[in-house]
Amino acid sequence: MKLLSVIVPCYNEVDNIFDFYDELMKTEGFFKEHDVDIEILYINDGSKDGTVEKVKELHQKDERAHLISFSRNFGKEAAIYAGLQNAKGDYVVVMDCDLQDPPALLPEMYRCIVEEGYDSVATRRVDRKGEPPIRSFFARMFYRLINKMSKTEIVDGARDYRLMTRAFVDSILSLKEYNRFSKGIFGWVGFETKWLEFENIERKKGETKWSFWKLFVYALDGIVAFSTVPLALASLMGVLFCFIAFIFIIVVIVRQVTMGDPNGTTGWASSICIILFVSGVQLFCLGIVGQYLSKTYLEVKERPMYIVKEEI
Repeated sequence: MKLLSVIVPCYNEVDNIFDFYDELMKTEGFFKEHDVDIEILYINDGSKDGTVEKVKELHQKDERAHLISFSRNFGKEAAIYAGLQNAKGDYVVVMDCDLQDPPALLPEMYRCIVEEGYDSVATRRVDRKGEPPIRSFFARMFYRLINKMSKTEIVDGARDYRLMTRAFVDSILSLKEYNRFSKGIFGWVGFETKWLEFENIERKKGETKWSFWKLFVYALDGIVAFSTVPLALASLMGVLFCFIAFIFIIVVIVRQVTMGDPNGTTGWASSICIILFVSGVQLFCLGIVGQYLSKTYLEVKERPMYIVKEEI
C-alpha cells in the first residue's frame, strides 16, 4: 500500500485543526480505493494559542495525525522543510490549515501524477478575491519583477499547495540552504509539473498571519535568493554616475574658463541637491550589497533551520 503524507504548517490555527481534518477525510474514500493510506503531519510553528492541545486531541482520535512542535516561531519555510524531512510517504502534499487550499482537489492532483506521469501537481489562484487592492497590486508587481530578474520561473498566484512524488521531495531536501524561498526552489529543481487553477478561497476562521511588511520581507528574500540582478544594477548605477560626474567636471571647467565666476557661489543649491541624490543612490546600492552579505552571513553560521520541542 502506498502512503500519502500531508504536511500542514500551523501558527495559531486552533480553530481550524478539526475543520481541516474533517475536510481532508472526505477524500479518504478515494485514496482507499487506490490503496493509498494517509498520514497528517501538523507542524506547529511556535503557536501561542491552543493549537498543540487540539492536535494532541486529534491524535487521540486518529493516530495518523502527528505533531512536530517547534521551540519558537521559525517561519513557514522552516515548517515546510521540517514536514518534508519527516514525511515518509510515497507522495507528499503541502497544505495550509486555514482551508484556503481545498482538499477536494487532491483526487485530481493524484490522478495527474499516477495517470499522466507528472512529478508534481501545483496550484495557483486565478483571482485574489477578498484581498485588499493595494496588497494584490504589489503581489502582481512582485511576480512580474522577479520573473524578469530570475531565470527560475515563479508562477503568479502560485500557492504552496503542491502534491509531489518522492523523487521530487528528495530533490528539495538536497538543497540545504538556510534562507529558503520554496516557490523558487520548487521551480529551480525542475521535473514535470502540472498547474491546476482555482478561484481564491477566503479563510473561514482566524486571521491571516501575513502582514504587508512580512510579505515585503518575504518577497525581498525571494529576489535575493534567486537573482543577482540587483548586484549588477548597483554596479551599473556606479558606472553611470561616474560617467555623469565626468561630464559635469568637463562642463564646470569649460564654464569657468569661458564665463568665470569670481564669487564662486553660482549653482550652490543645485550642487547640494546633486550631492544628496548621489548619496542616496550610494546608500541604496550599499543596501543591496548588504542584503546579499547578510544572507551569506546567515548561511555560514550553519545554524539549524528549526528546533523541535515536542514530537508525537
